[in-house]
Amino acid sequence: MFALLLTGCSTMGTNFGTGIGQSSQSSSVLTDVFGAVTNGEAIGNVLSSVIGLDKLSARQLVASWKYDGPGCAFTSQSALARAGGEIAATQVEEKLAAQYAALGLSAGNTFITFNADGTYSGRIGGKQLSGKYTYDEKTGAVKLSSLLFSLNGYVKRNTSGMSLLFESKKILPVLQTIASISGNSSLQTIGEISKNYDGVRIGFDMRK
Repeated sequence: MFALLLTGCSTMGTNFGTGIGQSSQSSSVLTDVFGAVTNGEAIGNVLSSVIGLDKLSARQLVASWKYDGPGCAFTSQSALARAGGEIAATQVEEKLAAQYAALGLSAGNTFITFNADGTYSGRIGGKQLSGKYTYDEKTGAVKLSSLLFSLNGYVKRNTSGMSLLFESKKILPVLQTIASISGNSSLQTIGEISKNYDGVRIGFDMRK
């Protein structure tokens, strides 16, 4: 897997929005990722940046979870490698942190409870959510349904609890509703993440 990470980084031909040339970007990212994977703690961080590697059982999902910060992960090891490994995941979370702070997200207004009977309830930015959910513990795929919407996402284990993740263009309308400004320019940054980082899913890190 680490060979795949390094190979993917060395063949990157796209600079994800910084304006630096291909050669210098690839060299820099390759050096950073190589340094990261020689460190035990960083290796764990790289592994936790891929959906499906750290799975949560259906039984473990049943709990009350509170917002613990922005979350992101990639859909595959190759997608993570192409984006530049743990460095890219950190960059995405840094961008999300500013947007989430502007929305005022906190543990007090953003939380969700998954019940054993297949129902859920909670709030995102104070906006109430409730309905039914399905969860595939083999893939980590979760589907949240209500009378007004259906949202497909992923659940994965992280070091402090779990991450609830979605394709950015899917979660953007929810965040826009929270902001009550459908064309909010700062939130458009979230919509751009999928274009700049192929295979990324974003959302929320949660803890009990």
